[in-house]
Amino acid sequence: MSLTSLTAIGLGKKIRAGEVSVEEAVTDALGQIRAREPDIHSFVTVDEEGALAQARQIQKRIRDGACTSVLAGVPMAVKDNLCTEGLLTTCSSKMLSGFVPTYTAEAVSRMQQAGAVILGKTNMDEFAMGSTTETSYYGATKNPWNPGHVPGGSSGGSCAAVAAEMCTYALGSDTGGSIRQPSAFCGVTGIKPTYGTVSRYGLIAYGSSLDQIGPVAKNVEDCAAVLEVLAAHDLKDSTSIRRDDTDFTAALVDDVKGMRIGIPRDYLTEGLDGEVKAAVLQAAETFRDMGAVVEEFDLSLVEYAVPAYYVIACAEASSNLERFDGVKYGWRTKDANGLHEMYKKTRSEGFGAEVRRRIMLGSFVLSSGYYDAYYLKALRTKALIRQAFDQAFASFDVILSPAAPTTAPPLGKSLEDPVKMYLSDIYTVAVNLAGLAGISVPAGTDQAGLPIGIQLIGDCFQEKKIIRAAYAFEQTRPYARCPYAAGKEQP
Repeated sequence: MSLTSLTAIGLGKKIRAGEVSVEEAVTDALGQIRAREPDIHSFVTVDEEGALAQARQIQKRIRDGACTSVLAGVPMAVKDNLCTEGLLTTCSSKMLSGFVPTYTAEAVSRMQQAGAVILGKTNMDEFAMGSTTETSYYGATKNPWNPGHVPGGSSGGSCAAVAAEMCTYALGSDTGGSIRQPSAFCGVTGIKPTYGTVSRYGLIAYGSSLDQIGPVAKNVEDCAAVLEVLAAHDLKDSTSIRRDDTDFTAALVDDVKGMRIGIPRDYLTEGLDGEVKAAVLQAAETFRDMGAVVEEFDLSLVEYAVPAYYVIACAEASSNLERFDGVKYGWRTKDANGLHEMYKKTRSEGFGAEVRRRIMLGSFVLSSGYYDAYYLKALRTKALIRQAFDQAFASFDVILSPAAPTTAPPLGKSLEDPVKMYLSDIYTVAVNLAGLAGISVPAGTDQAGLPIGIQLIGDCFQEKKIIRAAYAFEQTRPYARCPYAAGKEQP
């Protein structure tokens, strides 16, 4: 059995005990990538030489007692919109096809300080704009549970890499569900922390008021341990928050007695797949059996969350992506007469169809005559959604919902209808609009054998509550290995 089939905490224990060297763990992971990457296409860049060099350095730090983290020496992957000094960072876009940053994102730097070994950069929807990891300039990532289906997005490469056991855990970013939805599709666990908990310094921005970095792993324990490393105040990020309650592993308690869990009736109506709905209701019964109080309630404004989200996200994207003009860095057209033609050709050639669509939408809602009608109205709706959640959390500790309305769709199906793809984010975008914490955990499979994920939502700074609930739920149904990963180990 491969070392990457272990949890991050489990492999870390073996490394600290001297049962496995860091170089052995990294060599094993690189072997899994070589064997499985042609089928899954989770990575944009694999840094074999760099990973082995890191392994030797970290082994020395462990031996010298300078690195004592539970994650020391454990190989991981990083989503390709997080800057890494000296290592290609592309956002899966032609626009940044040759970009090598001169600095490292704070979140990645914190993982390196804890002794993590970076194997490479994972594939994603271009500039994080998509829900399937099909808009990547480098081609689509496949779902390890069924390569004919998408892994979700935009952190699909990270989630697929963990599910296929090419790494033990990975970092993703979540703007409107981009960690939680692909985690559900790939049968792994992913956390979107409260906005401001993890530094966004070095994260190439999509929607600055919505983006948040978080972990993807096999189980809740690993996610809590990684988040504990990531969470810290950073002066380089003006939205970073100073917290003194980031001992998230302390919430790994198998006890939800007395916890109040709410289920929005609005989330169980038309558009939700029957098998996903059944899994959510079964999860509710599981929580009741464990002593939690579970009730349905009305969460207003659900129907307005998706349009409000896309107006705000696209407006911010149109501003954030202004910098990619062919002058400063990244792609520049080979044939242009004059500055304005160079701008137009560079952006037309460098950006894919989905990114261009969202830039145009964002520019439109910010334009004179439409700013009040669309953008300001979306901001007001965002405030009302926040108020609705405030009312809900006055009665409940945690909100239980689907992570996505269906299981993973077939490759190519979502791109046929972009609006339908946008609506697939209906259960996740409100969490980002309100700056809340959310976690997706596996809750079984459908009749086709594709994973179903449930989402647990907590109020701002209440990660411990969702971790506690998710951990207790997880104990009733241990992590199910992806058949693809397990089958590759059979003779």
